[in-house]
Amino acid sequence: MSQSEYTTAQATALTNHDRKPIHIPGSIQPHGVLLALSTQLEILQVSNNTQAYLGKEPEDLLGQPLSYLLEARQVEIVKQCLGKKIGSSNASKVLINTLNGGKYFDAIAHRLEEAVILELEPIDSKSELSFLGFYSLAGVAIAKMQSTSNLIEFLHLVAEEVQKIIGFDRVMVYQFDQSEAGSVVAEVKREDLSPYLGFHYPATDIPAQARELYTRCFLRFLPDLTAEPIKLVPTENPTTHQPLDLSYSMLRSFDWCCAEYHQNMGVKALLVISLIQEQKLWGLISCHHQTPKYISYEVRKMCEFLGQIASSELTHKISHSEWDYKVKLKSLQSEFLESISQADNFIDALIKPEIRLLDLVSASGAAVCLDNEITLVEATPNIDEVRTLIEWADTQVSDNLFSTDSLPKLYPEALRFKDTASGLLLLRISKVRRYYILWFRPEVLQTVHWAGNPQESIQTQADGSLSLSPRKSFAAWQETVRLTSLPWKACELDSAIALRNAIVGIVLSKADELAKINLELERSNQELASFAYAASHDLKEPLRGIYNFSTVLLEDYSQVLDDDGIECLQTVVSLSVRMETLINALLRLSQLGQAQLRLQATDLNELLNQVIEVFRASRQDSGLVDIRIPRPLPTILCDRVLVNEVFSNLLGNAFKYNDKAEQWVEIGYLDEGLATRDWRLGKSFLSPIPNPQSPITFYIRDNGIGIPQHHLETIFRLFKRLHSQEKYGGGAGAGLAIVKKIVELHNGKIWVESNVGVGSSFYFTLE
Repeated sequence: MSQSEYTTAQATALTNHDRKPIHIPGSIQPHGVLLALSTQLEILQVSNNTQAYLGKEPEDLLGQPLSYLLEARQVEIVKQCLGKKIGSSNASKVLINTLNGGKYFDAIAHRLEEAVILELEPIDSKSELSFLGFYSLAGVAIAKMQSTSNLIEFLHLVAEEVQKIIGFDRVMVYQFDQSEAGSVVAEVKREDLSPYLGFHYPATDIPAQARELYTRCFLRFLPDLTAEPIKLVPTENPTTHQPLDLSYSMLRSFDWCCAEYHQNMGVKALLVISLIQEQKLWGLISCHHQTPKYISYEVRKMCEFLGQIASSELTHKISHSEWDYKVKLKSLQSEFLESISQADNFIDALIKPEIRLLDLVSASGAAVCLDNEITLVEATPNIDEVRTLIEWADTQVSDNLFSTDSLPKLYPEALRFKDTASGLLLLRISKVRRYYILWFRPEVLQTVHWAGNPQESIQTQADGSLSLSPRKSFAAWQETVRLTSLPWKACELDSAIALRNAIVGIVLSKADELAKINLELERSNQELASFAYAASHDLKEPLRGIYNFSTVLLEDYSQVLDDDGIECLQTVVSLSVRMETLINALLRLSQLGQAQLRLQATDLNELLNQVIEVFRASRQDSGLVDIRIPRPLPTILCDRVLVNEVFSNLLGNAFKYNDKAEQWVEIGYLDEGLATRDWRLGKSFLSPIPNPQSPITFYIRDNGIGIPQHHLETIFRLFKRLHSQEKYGGGAGAGLAIVKKIVELHNGKIWVESNVGVGSSFYFTLE
């Protein structure tokens, strides 16, 4: 049977096994007597062994009041159970007169919803274990258990002290894992017995119903696993007409499967004490004896008390063992979140220094996904594998946090990268945007030592159905577990959730802060634009006066000026012209800042023809100009006048900054959806995945002088010139700043790629 077939068969058989009503077996163990009483303390049911213990047949007892057996004082003790919650019990010593004289019993009464159950176990005398006697036995054990903070040492002490009290051949501490399977984590045994320490047991060994009963009843005692059960008379409770619920019964009989299972281990007597941690069944103290062995009720209660003390201490020991690790995670988390809140770049804050993101959950690799941008940290699958994994998670994971220590079993494609990502912890930061953080852990090969081959428990019946049967052998059986990583701890999951909550809080805080800054910037920009417009407009009038008076002096008074004077006046005229050019550029830029776009459907072919006609008319050598348009341009929605200015400026620059004998300019656009821009790197590239919603990218390419790499971003600044005023026909250095402003008014982007001496390509989008 393959592993997957075994898992399926196990699940089917376990489901069938879990349906067995082990809390209503209709029988008890033979070392005592059981009476089911009505709320008026009338005897409704009895075990079919009353003659042996009480000297009375069941028929003699049925329908009788409890006072038929017990004295009034003893009846009153039982009656007190009626005022308590279900499952609560009272215990006392009672003397019952029989045909063979008086007999002493331990009487244990507990409340059910519809009845009171009274169990009687025979004892040799009425003497009770004194408080001092109890303390001398239990006090030393408790002191020893509290003396260590080491969890494994503590569990060994628990087993050791219980073994001293009851004298069983073997006492083990058995711990459940997340899958309800278990392993022996501490053991004290007779020297000649084979060890079970470190052995694993499948979940089928202790099915769900048994685990649920162990959670409610903290002790289970089976003194003789070979004993025949004693039936109840009548079979059903006369009040409810249902089998009697024996969930809280000390004498409840055992299932044949349980008996055969333990007898196959060589066990004849069994005592099990529950270990509860945070109201859940953490494990069991399982005590085995090779021969039948009876333990008094008082000693059993002492063991139950030690189990409760151990459960209480267990929480402390586990917390102590995890405390240092949790403190470390909290410290890292605090430092990490502080750096994120103060950072300008979110991704840099997450991954630099890289080790912090990994240490936050003790991972070996991580991936940060912000929409389509994925950043990898340390040992991870490649970007394509991570992207596909996220797409799978989008359809399979509904929660903000998902973790598994066996990803390939859930996502078969992960087999390809099991060495880096057999374990996955996925954190969804946003449901609106694809914002994820993924942590990875590598495959860790584990050798698991089972107590016998667990697959032998699955039996195929004659009708083809599957069932669970006790294993015949519990000899060590090894299994190599693959495709799993170290499991994620609860505190690591908490750390991831805390990170998400903090990030969301920081983002909201940053958004509020940014909104305030944007509002202030918008106001400042409006004021600045108004000031620039007013200043530019008002400066032109005195500047015209300077120009006019300088011209008059040159024309009318040149005969009284020497050569130096004339040269100075000519310089004043030249500078005033230059000044007016700069003011006009500033005025135009401020006008654009206050302009409202007049969007209309514009045929760019028609617009470009007008631009070229004007250009050729303004150039005497226009016959030598080679303007190439590889294919017709599209019709787009834009401000026709402003886009005309964009093409005019870029076309003029293309020929102005060109020293080739044969000059050419090419105007066109990239295929729609194929142009992708890496704005951080300042360059474009073609994406193999079409995106029909991407804006059209236009380009103007030339074979001019080119632009040095370190100037590619600065050329769009106002009044930024790369050459002296005398070279390449002068200019104010405002053309590209105006082009950039117009493109941004259209919610577009503009950038340039260039090689010195080869030429330049200007790209821009208009949305």
